[in-house]
Amino acid sequence: MGIASLTPTILSLLLLLVASRDAIGPFACDPKDSTTAALPFCRVSMPISDRVNDLIGRLTLQEKVKLLISGAAAVPRLGIKGYEWWSEALHGVSDVGPGTRFGGAFPGATSFPQVITTAASFNATLWEAIGRVVSDEARAMYNGGTAGLTYWSPNVNIFRDPRWGRGQETPGEDPVLAGTYAAFYVRGLQGSEGDRLKVAACCKHFTAYDLDNWNGVDRFHFNAKVSKQDIEDTFDVPFKMCVQDGNVASVMCSYNEVNGVPTCADPNLLRNTVRGQWKLDGYIVSDCDSVGVFYNTQHYTATPEQAAADAIKAGLDLDCGPFLAQHSEDAIKKGLLKEVDINNALVNTLRVQMRLGMFDGEPSAQPYGKLGPKDVCRPSNQELALEAARQGIVLLKNHGPSLPLSHLHHRTVAVIGPNSDATVSMIGNYAGVACGYTSPLKGIGNYAKTIHQIGCADVACRDDMLFGAAIDAARRADATILVMGLDQSIEAEFRDRKGLHLPGRQQELVSKVAKASRGPTILVLMSGGPIDVSFAKNDPRIAAILWAGYPGQAGGAAIADVLYGTTNPGGKLPMTWYPQEYVSNLAMTNMAMRSSLRRNYPGRTYRFYKGPVVYPFGHGLSYTNFVHTIVGAPKVVAVPLDGHRHSRNATVLGKAIKVNHARCNKLSVGLQVNVKNTGSKDGTHTMLVFSSPPAGHWAPHKQLVAFAKVHVPAGSEQQVGISIHVCKFLSVVDTSGVRRIPIGVHHLHIDNVKHPVSLQAETLGVIKS
Repeated sequence: MGIASLTPTILSLLLLLVASRDAIGPFACDPKDSTTAALPFCRVSMPISDRVNDLIGRLTLQEKVKLLISGAAAVPRLGIKGYEWWSEALHGVSDVGPGTRFGGAFPGATSFPQVITTAASFNATLWEAIGRVVSDEARAMYNGGTAGLTYWSPNVNIFRDPRWGRGQETPGEDPVLAGTYAAFYVRGLQGSEGDRLKVAACCKHFTAYDLDNWNGVDRFHFNAKVSKQDIEDTFDVPFKMCVQDGNVASVMCSYNEVNGVPTCADPNLLRNTVRGQWKLDGYIVSDCDSVGVFYNTQHYTATPEQAAADAIKAGLDLDCGPFLAQHSEDAIKKGLLKEVDINNALVNTLRVQMRLGMFDGEPSAQPYGKLGPKDVCRPSNQELALEAARQGIVLLKNHGPSLPLSHLHHRTVAVIGPNSDATVSMIGNYAGVACGYTSPLKGIGNYAKTIHQIGCADVACRDDMLFGAAIDAARRADATILVMGLDQSIEAEFRDRKGLHLPGRQQELVSKVAKASRGPTILVLMSGGPIDVSFAKNDPRIAAILWAGYPGQAGGAAIADVLYGTTNPGGKLPMTWYPQEYVSNLAMTNMAMRSSLRRNYPGRTYRFYKGPVVYPFGHGLSYTNFVHTIVGAPKVVAVPLDGHRHSRNATVLGKAIKVNHARCNKLSVGLQVNVKNTGSKDGTHTMLVFSSPPAGHWAPHKQLVAFAKVHVPAGSEQQVGISIHVCKFLSVVDTSGVRRIPIGVHHLHIDNVKHPVSLQAETLGVIKS
């Protein structure tokens, strides 16, 4: 049969098989290739730094510049294949990047809940476990020739504005939560084999990136004007934790400018901060075509050669896109760049590839080399996706209580709403092909007989043509479950929301169905961002509200398990739910975090906003009750100093010590907290610890300093130990961007329990001026 006569489907499968078979062999240093296998850079016994230097010394300039881009070219004379750096694994192996594809032996991969949902679990061990599974599946697909080993995930930007379309990808609005998520997920992805990497993760998008397309301003043209205080206090915190605590192998710079300089051309951000101060052991990559954007769109440089030179000299090692391959050689010819600058960039990328084992010969002979199709979508992986969804669901309201539903009294259930039979919508964006789906309708159907009506044709809900059938179903059922909310047509990359209400006529449908319902009405919301559901919160006919985020492939099963009490909900909101009025006159382009009465500016996130909310950060109910008692905690903690100066640089009127003047080491506040379950149901409690620093214009109202997860059977008590690092978590940032420890009384909060801790300076020596 001639190739022209093949059907497109058969042809694509054949091409996929050919490409996979070609890629299964070694990326480099093939032991069967006698001309290259003996080269020094192929010797596993040599230090990686020596191997990298040997390889760079063998490359021509023309070969080098073609390795500066994500679609890195092959170097056949040295036995090195081409490599596509761009793969994604935000919440499961994804095919968004060209480095990964599904088909053949790998038709799909486990699709975990979207990050905003998993963050609501406040469970760091869960995040690491998900990372381990995702990297197992990624390695298996790499071994099968259908994926890469460099994954540009996670997204750890701050969910600053509730309208941001990509907020769903983030761990929420709190920098400590986002940074902790980053560190644990990255550890799960990268493994714990010393310097060797299982896969290479990447924390993105550095920095102050949280606007896609709002009111005529898009991310390619946006200049984020950010104070030094907010950079240090908020936007950079997750990235610093990702690098220092997670040891991430990569950081991605963003499209936007920060204070007039494109992030991918800013040596202060890249070379001085990420690599210099934080000591990144890895490579810095641009967001896709960012270098081209700051030349062509932002007009930051006069020539493309200058753009290439600025990016590389700023500390960029890899360009997602072709720009550096096209213009770096000419930049050298024009004297804007030196070949040693190219070499320095390649040191960072090649070192990561060697840590991944890509220059160690046959993949099957390496650690993780035995992973294959059997390790993708395995039952235990899918069970973890279900458990993650259960832990991320947040019970916002439970009047009565009306939940959990009863098997005996709620045998027939009306399941209504545009998300009621959702499948692909449940996995959000930057997703792959799931192993399978359990929709809400299917999940609820495992517990009760269902009457299904969608009520709205889609989440836009432009008319009421389907309302009648939905209202009739509610009249006939023992209970009504409305599955409403958003999807990627409302919030997504390059799609910021216009407002916070439910789209179209969804609110009208909810209210009319609740009014007609014979039994309790339960509202289940799918969304990444917060929704102003004040109407439902205040409507006594709406008995309960659940937020499921985008709960992943098993989301429907998890929702049903919570509704019927198989799972006792323990999730907490990782972002504030604001009323619509909050955003009515608030520009997304205003990056200031702190409120200002003078400017009539409300502030951002629970740390700085004091106005009315629909539901606060950290809100989440349970089917049982937990009581906290602090049984052990210091009242005074001495902060040892390296010395003392009388100038205002050392202290501010003696009330705030520079962190770099304190002996931080492992200086911490230890708490012992008893958690008692006073209800009748076993439950897993999410304990959030906040600190309110001494009053001052630098300090947030309160800030998250620790969190823990503890399972407590009904009627019993468990003790939880908490350690709060003083310099990291009890510090604040002054207007110059300097982190300081306020001296005085800090109030630690756990729900309604407060404990005062007085921090006092202890001078140990003299700092030389």
